Amino acid sequence: MSDAAQPEGYEETAFTADRIPRQAPPPPKGKLGKLGDAFDMARLPWGHYIGINPSEFEYEYAGGWYCDYKYMGEHDFHDFNHINELRWSKFVDEDISLIYRFFRFWFVVVSHGFSFIASGGGKGGGWFFSAIGVFVLLLLLVSAFLVNPDEPFPYDGLLVPLSFFLLCGVATILKSLFEKYSIRFYKSNQNWSDDVAFCRRSGLVKSFQGNFPFYEFDAFIEMAADMKGNQRHTLKVRHRYPQFSKDKRSGLPLEFTFPTDTGSIAERYAMWDMLSRYMDVSQPLPDIPRLEPFRHLDPTTRAYDEAGTRGRPATYWRDLYARVDEKELNRLRAEHHEKVNAAPWGSRPDLMAQSVPGYEDSYTAEPEDVNAYAHAPTKDVRFVERPEAGSSESASDQHDSQR
Repeated sequence: MSDAAQPEGYEETAFTADRIPRQAPPPPKGKLGKLGDAFDMARLPWGHYIGINPSEFEYEYAGGWYCDYKYMGEHDFHDFNHINELRWSKFVDEDISLIYRFFRFWFVVVSHGFSFIASGGGKGGGWFFSAIGVFVLLLLLVSAFLVNPDEPFPYDGLLVPLSFFLLCGVATILKSLFEKYSIRFYKSNQNWSDDVAFCRRSGLVKSFQGNFPFYEFDAFIEMAADMKGNQRHTLKVRHRYPQFSKDKRSGLPLEFTFPTDTGSIAERYAMWDMLSRYMDVSQPLPDIPRLEPFRHLDPTTRAYDEAGTRGRPATYWRDLYARVDEKELNRLRAEHHEKVNAAPWGSRPDLMAQSVPGYEDSYTAEPEDVNAYAHAPTKDVRFVERPEAGSSESASDQHDSQR
């Protein structure tokens, strides 16, 4: 721990990588904890930020944030958004009844399942059900004109295919209305909780089990496999002292999952890097679209931008999303993904080793190529030892790679 001054505008407990206090050693692990270690591919280091954001946050789908931002405006979007300059929420609290939830569920199932238009603009299930209706109509025609030509035409039977067409048509209209106007409902009734969140101003991680300092958590890449042997990897941020934070009902330790929409292990490293910089008040907010409208509200970020260090206009991301289409965003996202994969995620020192006794006794090495190891962990992969931890790099050096 260094004597670096606490940035102004934050609570005394706010986190900075240069002010991690001395802590107790982690408790001995029981059988369940040791079993869990078998699924942890790596423990990610503290500090020494690369300054690269995960691709899904750097170039987010326009429907994920920009449409909501345009509709709501900056003020309403601040509280509606799951991440702002105050907190990164991990829990949604909806102010609605169970009866409403039940009817909304079936409304979405019917409107989306029978619509002619699928989410994203493709062909929906309505075409399949209409095909069934056409098939029934053909059976009626064959029966009426070939099998029983002397019988009167069964006009009542036409109600079956017509009902299919009508149902799918109504579902298509309802789905369009839902996608257009549902945001009006969610703006008033869907609230990202401030009580289960990573809080930047205070440096605390709030949960139903209690509030704990951010530096008491560790990040792991957890590996799982399905019945076919296909691997998937998840970033888990887990409380180091489960004796204080176990769930009373399940007995499981407190942990949070940060999913990413790509199979790249490097993207999980980038997610931890971004979360750490988000919580570190000596660093500006990560330069991502969702956070851009709130950069001026954060003291460190405001000073960073006013000094011209960001090197971008104040509305850089909003201007970009206003002029490019989804195809161009996909191209930019793919380019950024290659940048994430090429970053030097391995062999970085871990600042937490200076503050937690026995911390360096495990997870001392990382695969040199984290992506190659993830896809073939049984092959000959070179591991590199982490160097001895030193002080964290300066904010300006750490963020040059973002631009």
